[in-house]
Amino acid sequence: MGLTLRSVGRAAAKEGETREAPAQLTAALAGNPNVGKSTVFNGLTGLHQHTGNWSGKTVLTASGRFALEGKSYALVDIPGAYSLRASSAEEEAARDYIAFGGADLVVAVCDAGALERNLNLALQILEVTPNVILAVNLMDQAKKRGIAVDTEKLSALLGVPVIPMAARKGRGLSDLKRAIADFSPRPYAYTPRYTQGVEAAVNVLEMALENLLDGKLNARFAALRLLEGDARFLEKIDDFLGFPLRERPEAAKALGQARELLKSAGIEEAEVGDLLISGIFACSEALCRECVRGPSGYGERQLRVDRFLTRRATGIPVMLLLLALIFFITIKGANGPSDLLYALFNRAGEVMRRGLVSAGAPDRLTEALISGVWRVLSYVTSVMLPPMAIFFPLFTLLEDLGYLPRVAFDLDAGFRRAGACGKQCLTMAMGFGCNAAGVVGCRIIDSRRERLIAVLTNSLVPCNGRFPILIALITLFLVTGHGAGSAALAALALTGFILAGVAATFLASWALSRTVLRGEPSSPTLELPPFRAPKVGEVIVRSLLDRTLFVLGRAAAVAAPAGLLIWLTANVRVGGVTVLHAVTGALDPVGRFLGMDGVILTAFLLGIPANETVVPIMIMAYAASGTFQGYESVSALGELLRANGWTAVTAVCTALFTVLHWPCATTLLTVRKETGSLKWTVLAAVLPALMGVFVCALVAHVFG
Repeated sequence: MGLTLRSVGRAAAKEGETREAPAQLTAALAGNPNVGKSTVFNGLTGLHQHTGNWSGKTVLTASGRFALEGKSYALVDIPGAYSLRASSAEEEAARDYIAFGGADLVVAVCDAGALERNLNLALQILEVTPNVILAVNLMDQAKKRGIAVDTEKLSALLGVPVIPMAARKGRGLSDLKRAIADFSPRPYAYTPRYTQGVEAAVNVLEMALENLLDGKLNARFAALRLLEGDARFLEKIDDFLGFPLRERPEAAKALGQARELLKSAGIEEAEVGDLLISGIFACSEALCRECVRGPSGYGERQLRVDRFLTRRATGIPVMLLLLALIFFITIKGANGPSDLLYALFNRAGEVMRRGLVSAGAPDRLTEALISGVWRVLSYVTSVMLPPMAIFFPLFTLLEDLGYLPRVAFDLDAGFRRAGACGKQCLTMAMGFGCNAAGVVGCRIIDSRRERLIAVLTNSLVPCNGRFPILIALITLFLVTGHGAGSAALAALALTGFILAGVAATFLASWALSRTVLRGEPSSPTLELPPFRAPKVGEVIVRSLLDRTLFVLGRAAAVAAPAGLLIWLTANVRVGGVTVLHAVTGALDPVGRFLGMDGVILTAFLLGIPANETVVPIMIMAYAASGTFQGYESVSALGELLRANGWTAVTAVCTALFTVLHWPCATTLLTVRKETGSLKWTVLAAVLPALMGVFVCALVAHVFG
């Protein structure tokens, strides 16, 4: 059974108590996205950390520990949030943990260069608890922009410790550790104040709630939430308290009195939320007037760069050129390592074969394990690993640099016209590496409706498992020759097929938003963080461990049993022919209608466990071989395909179907896990397949 939100912090503190001292206290690490919160967390905890999901949610959290003077302290890195008035699963998890999670204190991380905006969250946290430490990070970058923050004065005004930091350079980490270690509970701290009418209503409610809440929850915070009327959060407060707060006579009476006070002050109930937001902003602005000196907003150079990158006439071409460049580097860099890995795996397979023979294993079992399971596993690994090891770090470098939010900004208008969300651009880009990772990345989208649209359409952009098929077909039938020139043309052709997938994503998003997922597009917060020099070493390690090996592990788990199934279809005979031959013959009319043939269609069906197996299955079927195999060279593959009737139209239809067909098993399992619904999982498979069938049939009948 999963941990409740209330117990997560304590569980983090107890983790590993058999190996080290129990944690003295648990601190929650909160902050806006892009303030360096993860850098602070990693700097404090080092390798003493682990990740997992919040109970009942598909929102990742990280827990860690650090030691100081022989004592251990637990740290919980809660999801980034702009506000405790939650508009996404991440913000909801952050708010719930701060309100109910049981941490002893909250470390609120802020960006020194955007302190006024960042203080909005910190002030909301202070309404929940006075047990706060403010970590003002990125002081070095603020200084470069001529911004100075008087952290001592800010500390005096807020009544909490304020630690100046430059976490990337290791500055302030030891001071923050000391502040956490020296922490003691505080009776009060700075509290934001609102208009006279709101304050009168809050005071009436707060007095009535003091005894009811008995210290379990800040009475002023609960009063504000009652006035605001967030029904969903009020239900969570009821669950936390163990009784319906609004139904208690004293609370109901006080709430009625508070509403009368609001009415007499000319404040409608629907206006309370806006007044609270504007009040927080006013308090933040007043604090920054006292404590911050220097220019506000972006520096002039960054403004010029952002104008260039976010103007449609320039931003979109830059995005396309960068995409083509990444594909060019991936194509040029992956071929050699892939061939080397495949050769090494083949040698290892022969060693295992000799071992099985020496051990007296039956021939059929040896063939099933080596020619089936091992060959598929080794092929999938050798084809997937090098492109991912190149693509993911490049993608993560752009992410770390701060470029990807600009791409989301450029495409936001298009996605909004399609009834979706601009953040879908980021999850779509993740899908280029792996659609399963892209589906997981959809958690960043606030609206459930828009999150589902992004999940259902993510497989319309090809993952790196489909790149080898596309690259081979482009090289053999569309772009011939060798050298950097042909590689550049191949990268442009590949970009063209990918743009077809992007266009299909817009079309499918538009169709879903007007049928099964009707609704108005939201107005998400698309922050343009300042550009920062990425930490290349950290980026490479993080992308390889968190993305490449994670995705490869999932693919390998699916590929191994798939290898056995594929071997069986090619070797088990029914009525004198193999199952593979029978299936390809049965599907041949459908394949011809789509501009392909039965072998190609069968390869895609048997390739559901892993897209990397599609071409080798074709080779098995065309060569009438019972052994799963790759191909010795691209030219040898071309000769085999042409000998079996392939033309340029066949290649184009196959390439289009590679882009537009059902997701692999790993992605479908991820969709099932993320949505918790069989219905949406089935639709995630059917939608791209129907689009692929339509497009291929159209191309085949127009050009065939």
